[in-house]
Amino acid sequence: MSQTVERAGPYPVGLGAVLATVGMLFVAFTTALLVRRTGSDWVPVDLPAVIWLNTSILVGSSGALELARMRIRRGETAQFARWLGMAGLLGILFLAGQLLAWRALVLRGVYLPSNPHAAFFYVLTALHGFHLLGGLVALAWVRRRADRSAYTPRSHAGFTHAAIYWHFMGAVWLFLVAVLSTL
Repeated sequence: MSQTVERAGPYPVGLGAVLATVGMLFVAFTTALLVRRTGSDWVPVDLPAVIWLNTSILVGSSGALELARMRIRRGETAQFARWLGMAGLLGILFLAGQLLAWRALVLRGVYLPSNPHAAFFYVLTALHGFHLLGGLVALAWVRRRADRSAYTPRSHAGFTHAAIYWHFMGAVWLFLVAVLSTL
């Protein structure tokens, strides 16, 4: 089995800078949350049940990207495009599920200014959703290039970079759910 060899150019450095910046943004908000939760006005918010479904959808989306990666490495471009499309579709479904989660909170009378935990929930999930939307744009770009046969078993760096970003955002989501659900 041959190793994938392609020129990476400046993209890995740029991707690393983006991941570091996004990671630090979420670390900063999480740190603020951990400090703020000691306030007397902190009221824990029960997360809507759809959050757990959304989590499994996002994990499934990462799984679909990995199946796409396996397919492009084998030269199965039609299957690659199919799994790539499935990953994007699951990402869109995740974002729709997040809107349902917000709606569920609103129906319970929990709004952004209700209390600090609610505010952090809305801000962190919106911030994550915004970054995930950026990942969807990247996946759409990759899909467009895939439709033009731009990727081969030996040359698929653009896909790899988009997949790394997507998996990173999945990991950020798992972290956020763990933090928000234990407070």
